[in-house]
Amino acid sequence: QLPAGSLQLTLYQYKTCPFCSKVRAFLDYHGLPYEIVEVNPIMRKEIKFSAYRKVPILLANAGSPLQLNDSSVIISAIKTYLISKRNSLEEIVSFYPPMKTVTEQGKEVFEYGNKYWLMLDEKETKRVYPVKEVRVEEMKWRKWADDWLVHLISPNVYRTPREALASFDYIVREGKFGTVEGFFAKYLGAVAMFFVSKRLKKRHHLQDNVREDLYEAVNEWVKAVGKHRLFMGGNQPNLADLAVYGVLRVMEGLEAFDDMMVHTKIQPWYQRVEEVIQKAEA
Repeated sequence: QLPAGSLQLTLYQYKTCPFCSKVRAFLDYHGLPYEIVEVNPIMRKEIKFSAYRKVPILLANAGSPLQLNDSSVIISAIKTYLISKRNSLEEIVSFYPPMKTVTEQGKEVFEYGNKYWLMLDEKETKRVYPVKEVRVEEMKWRKWADDWLVHLISPNVYRTPREALASFDYIVREGKFGTVEGFFAKYLGAVAMFFVSKRLKKRHHLQDNVREDLYEAVNEWVKAVGKHRLFMGGNQPNLADLAVYGVLRVMEGLEAFDDMMVHTKIQPWYQRVEEVIQKAEA
């Protein structure tokens, strides 16, 4: 428990972005109050203060203002801060230095090699992870959510022209668009993303029916949680549970989500996480 007002948080996001949804799931589950700034995805003037041009961005003030980038870094740094009473948030964030790398396409990107680690001492580690395997498992599945699960979202929600239009209708309704901007974003965006989704399907070597990849992935997750645990974290969700839930949640209300609920075994686990987060928020 933190004293009221000791950690002031502002989240810059697109509501329908899976990485932003992951951060919200984490903050809500931990009962941390935060302000939301919905970013216009075309102009992005809300984040013009930042050299880092992606979302989510979390501005955190725990005595001094800090900017945290990358959803997994945000989650690891804030979780470390909640557990560890030794270090300031500023010190903790310094443990996650960005490293510049160049992609195969020649594009410069920033990577954070240790972003799935919580920076805890031996005693704190024992308290959170009673056995080493628990930590290894959590890190493995957090990485899986970022490296695999998230890449199944676009090919599935933009699978057909009809689904692409429904997805963009949802994006425009939930996002920050002007009236004219929203109209063009909905129709041009739907067409563009329908074709982009085909390219993504090829890039990630997905099956002709991309639903099959989604079904296999979520059933793999359910199998990893197992029949004898409520969550991967045991009786309460851990960071892997929150990451997977956050990624899948962005499909709610769309055909891909309904199909996933019908054709996989994810529903009981998904509803349990949802209930726990709602209880924490209340």
